Amino acid sequence: MPWWQVFLSPAFGITLVMAKTILTERDVVIAAKAGKKILFADRNTVITPAAKDKARELKVQFTDTVEAPDQSRRAKAAESYATATISSMNVGSNLLVIGSDHGGFQTKEILKKYLADLGYRVLDVGTNSEDACDYPDYAYAVARIVAKGEAWRGIMIDATGVASSIVCNKVPGVRAAACYNEFIAASSREHNDANVLTLGAKVLGPELMKSIVKVWLETWFGGGRHKKRVDKISDVEKRFTK
Repeated sequence: MPWWQVFLSPAFGITLVMAKTILTERDVVIAAKAGKKILFADRNTVITPAAKDKARELKVQFTDTVEAPDQSRRAKAAESYATATISSMNVGSNLLVIGSDHGGFQTKEILKKYLADLGYRVLDVGTNSEDACDYPDYAYAVARIVAKGEAWRGIMIDATGVASSIVCNKVPGVRAAACYNEFIAASSREHNDANVLTLGAKVLGPELMKSIVKVWLETWFGGGRHKKRVDKISDVEKRFTK
């Protein structure tokens, strides 16, 4: 797994995807700058001495509690940490943000490795287990990061893909498409300039998902008559965001 592939713990911590989770001094500084005073550190977490010293200095605490007071706070924390992390990464055309609910967690882990193998950098905003959670929290985090231009494109996975696409499309600037085959994926990019892909873990197998993701990422917006229509989508959006 490439050293730069990052994910966010459900209790607001940032770790590097390695055999052991490692919290460094830099992680503590990023958390403090984001205004967060709690970092997740379970029994599989190695906290460096420098991180402990910096945590005492900045009054950041470590906890192994994985439950946040509520799902909305968890999602806001994920977005805040992602923003802080992205500030140290070049967005470029290979930085993707990915998320899932509990039903899509296993599929997300499969896709993260696949995306890394394709050469993409992957920012994972959660969820990070199969414990029950609410898909709108993570769909919103993915959509906001894309809308703010902090990731090139986004991928969100739930049971069917439809629920998350509804959430994502509430965020101005996002055009999310729930795709079930390669043709729909290509069309959503060429015709609609979709910037978020939503997938259904209960209706698509891993290999088909990989194929859909690859087509979606490698298909470019056609412009021309399609741009005129996408502009009209933006015009509709603007009527309700003034």
